[in-house]
Amino acid sequence: MTESLTPTVDPTAAPEDAAVEPRVLTPHTVLGRVIMLVNPAAGGVGSGAVGEAEAILADYACDASVVSLESGAFDSQVQAALDARPDVLFVLAGDGTAGTIASRAGPDGPLIAPLPGGTMNMLPKALYGTADWKAALRLALEEGAPQCVAGGEVSDGRTTQAFYCAAILGSPALWAPAREAVRDGQMRLAWMYARRALRRAFSGRLRYSLDGKVARRAEALVLISPMISRAMDENTGLEAAAMNPSDAAQAFRLAAHAVFSDWRQDPAVTTRAIQRATVRARSRIPAVIDGEPILLSHEARVKFIRKAFQALAPNPPAAEDSV
Repeated sequence: MTESLTPTVDPTAAPEDAAVEPRVLTPHTVLGRVIMLVNPAAGGVGSGAVGEAEAILADYACDASVVSLESGAFDSQVQAALDARPDVLFVLAGDGTAGTIASRAGPDGPLIAPLPGGTMNMLPKALYGTADWKAALRLALEEGAPQCVAGGEVSDGRTTQAFYCAAILGSPALWAPAREAVRDGQMRLAWMYARRALRRAFSGRLRYSLDGKVARRAEALVLISPMISRAMDENTGLEAAAMNPSDAAQAFRLAAHAVFSDWRQDPAVTTRAIQRATVRARSRIPAVIDGEPILLSHEARVKFIRKAFQALAPNPPAAEDSV
């Protein structure tokens, strides 16, 4: 006699076609309308990011749309997204693109959530504490709250660029890529960057003035926003750190600190809080502004912006890249 086998049924299991409950959105603000701008060409994004973003956003009870940025229509696509006045505008793109969109939104625009899609990702790491854009997206959706982000603005008469983490002016700016490579465990790349920086660093000094005071000389001036400064707790100004190695040995030690440790503890570095700064040099000034390398004119001005834009981030921001 053959016994028929009856499948075991778990009475507590949900039917396969049962609707999946949406994940819970943050209780700290209303996220009814969500727009996400994606640049697939950015270094940390990839061609499949649009579909992956759509799949993640589908888990939440919000009206969401994902826009793939195109090189010929970048400005119009960004402006259309800002004009739509969503509750939050996510940006998955390079460091420069994220900063540009945050600057265009300003303090009165929609909440901005810059996700890590670039090379250094200074701003996303400071806000979300991760270089994984998918984790940052879910963190913002589920735990985000409106955060007023302070920053600064660098202008050299030809171009004006905002920053929300840090601006390094002077030849030690060349050490930034080496330090980031060390953080990522890419030691061969770090050594290549370090050798390049050693060849070019400390070849020209800056003259700088802080808040209109007497001009001084330094190898570099680092301006750090309150969001990532370990030395400042409130949005009262930029932390200005002047780097002044007096000889080759100090220069080498400072370079090592810039790559491997907390450079602020080096005796060749002095810091203070400021509202504005002027920097001059005999030749063009190398700089890194929120992770983006740039060559400024021989004179540049920097000012503190107390309310630069509104971010959607956990409270308080993660500030992984505090310096």
